[in-house]
Amino acid sequence: EISACLVGSEMCIRDRATMTNEKGQYELKNAPYGQHTLLVSSLEIHRQETPLNINRAEHTLHVSVKSKNENELSEVKVVGKTEKKQIEISGFAVAVIETKEASLRNITTNELLDRSVGVRVRQNGGVGSQVEYNLNGMSGSAVGIFIDGIEASTYGQSFNLNNIPPAMIERVEVYKGILPSHLTGDYVGGAINVVLKKDVSRNNATIAVSYGSFNTFNSDIGVTVRHQKTGLSFRGSGFYTYTDNSFITWGRSTTHVNEYQQITRPYRAKRFNDAYESAGGRFEAGFTDTKWADLFFLGYNISNSYNEIPHGITMATPYVGRFNETNAHVFSLNYSKKDLLVKDLALNVNAVYSNRSTYLQDTVSIAYNWDGKPREVIVFNEKVPLKTQRGAQQGLPTMSQTDRKIINMRVNLSYMIASGHRLSVNNKFESTRRDDRDDLNPIVVDLGAESVLSKNIVSANYESQTLRNKLKTNILGKYTTNYNDQKVPYIVNKDGVNTVVIRDTSTFRSNFGYGATVSYNIIPLFYVISTMENSFVMPNEIQMFGDPTINILPNENLKPERNVNYNLGFRWGMMAFGKNKLSFYANAFWRNGYDKITQQAVSEDEIKEEADADIQTTKYVNLGMTQARGFEAEVIYIHNNKLNTSLNFSKFNNLFKQDTDENGKTHAFYGFQVPNEPFFTINANIQYRFDNVFQKKSVLNTYYNAGYVGEYYIVWGQPEWSLTPAQLTHDLG
Repeated sequence: EISACLVGSEMCIRDRATMTNEKGQYELKNAPYGQHTLLVSSLEIHRQETPLNINRAEHTLHVSVKSKNENELSEVKVVGKTEKKQIEISGFAVAVIETKEASLRNITTNELLDRSVGVRVRQNGGVGSQVEYNLNGMSGSAVGIFIDGIEASTYGQSFNLNNIPPAMIERVEVYKGILPSHLTGDYVGGAINVVLKKDVSRNNATIAVSYGSFNTFNSDIGVTVRHQKTGLSFRGSGFYTYTDNSFITWGRSTTHVNEYQQITRPYRAKRFNDAYESAGGRFEAGFTDTKWADLFFLGYNISNSYNEIPHGITMATPYVGRFNETNAHVFSLNYSKKDLLVKDLALNVNAVYSNRSTYLQDTVSIAYNWDGKPREVIVFNEKVPLKTQRGAQQGLPTMSQTDRKIINMRVNLSYMIASGHRLSVNNKFESTRRDDRDDLNPIVVDLGAESVLSKNIVSANYESQTLRNKLKTNILGKYTTNYNDQKVPYIVNKDGVNTVVIRDTSTFRSNFGYGATVSYNIIPLFYVISTMENSFVMPNEIQMFGDPTINILPNENLKPERNVNYNLGFRWGMMAFGKNKLSFYANAFWRNGYDKITQQAVSEDEIKEEADADIQTTKYVNLGMTQARGFEAEVIYIHNNKLNTSLNFSKFNNLFKQDTDENGKTHAFYGFQVPNEPFFTINANIQYRFDNVFQKKSVLNTYYNAGYVGEYYIVWGQPEWSLTPAQLTHDLG
């Protein structure tokens, strides 16, 4: 290609310049009459200027040029790294999930995560039900769930990974082990960071609607507007989701009890009292690419949800009439500026204030079976509905309200102290004030329980790129302080007189943690990555104070969990062979946990029969010592940018390593696999794109996904009836 343009009074402006085609032909339009100079140039030829007098409507001008033989180039390559690639070779054990293609499908963010390597999304039912994220055996408070670097819990149940559509998401980052400075927090198992779309380079609007089985309806809309001269920008998005969740279910915990109190298990049934509805909007206004800010946005999130609760921790007892309603008002500020005051000094601020409320109602006193009909008993030779033991579906009747006021703020200041060497300081402050009251409990109608949990984390990171940018290192240190205070009213009867007494308990804890990451580029496209971390996890608000909406009881005596984690792996590719592309990833990990915080599981020696394992509630406890060792791997193959295939797996053994019990005797479960935790998963995906099928520029995507989860036990002691069988799922679209 050779460029040709008119110079002189008109200069080489856009409509006075052109490029030749492969035959050397060119055309210049809208040239004014008069004297001009035609300039012809390229990398391969000597520059040439030709006088041109335009005095008629059309001119034909043939130009001969001379080649620069001494500078002949066989090929010129411009090589850059995508955001996904830069993150994955940064030294952290991280995978990046891009959502551009997934946003065209009727798929949830949790489904996307569940197919990625080493991630298991455990959902207690259908859309809207409780979700726990397991990263190679680490779960609960050890794993951080972020939305743009702020904990997702700040936004409440009505705005989370369950209902944020992929169309609103730029990418999802999955870290396993140590976290980068902008996500530093009270976590050791890793984190999932959902990065919402922020591009405001052009004005656009998107809308998506889908309908599926079980009366499932999803819709979302997004609008982006930017004033080019001032940089003033607006982003708005919204979503609405509804589903009946009326799918067929069966299993050993799904039971039917007849009028003679005989239990049938497993019982195949259609789920009921399981509807879920949520709606929300996110509105942001601010400036981008100005002198005083690279990004400055003020935001407002509003969301609400209605969620019917069909059962407790297990499915043995179905609920009718138990539901919760939530709403959240969230105000946010995001500010970032490179070269603040001085060159190479960068500031990032993320601050959020959230006002959340949750209403729970449970007043139906009739017990039900999974066929949707009341349980019955025979009284005087007649069948009558069976009453629940305590007057409601789960415990005592309740009409409770939980209000939370949350402040969550992160400030990150980084400075490039020399080329390839950066120091960053990060401070994260989080405070949750929680008020609980129950309108059906006369003791605390006007005087509810008050809880405050505040946490502050100061951390420092030193990052370096040396050996011609082949070696990347990151060293982290952090200091955490945690303060809890709870005031609970209860009645004391003395001499026949009831007196309300406030029980006030408070705790203060602090700890220090550290870690490091290393990434080395041995040969082009081949990176060895290693991480190490020794750090603590403080129990969170739900683990300490409970949550009746998900049947979690309080445990104020929880201790911090300590973990020592190691990762060693490699990433190779994407390698190109003609129309073929191939990449490999593998990682081995070794994790040692002390006082691991986990949901309490049933022990074989605590139950007399299988029905005793059909629990409705549980609580978080400190498990003691655990050790997990395992590995994960993934291979991706692409042909002609049309055929995309991937295969990944994760396998580990998470063993209980407490050798003695509280009485000093050898622990009966030493060396056992930790129960109720899947430890072997496989995911396979194949997708093919057809172009121009129905019309020009149209795209038809076909795909098939398969997922496998190996069998695992849910009860300590591994009785055979507690075995969850291997699961194989298929998805064709």
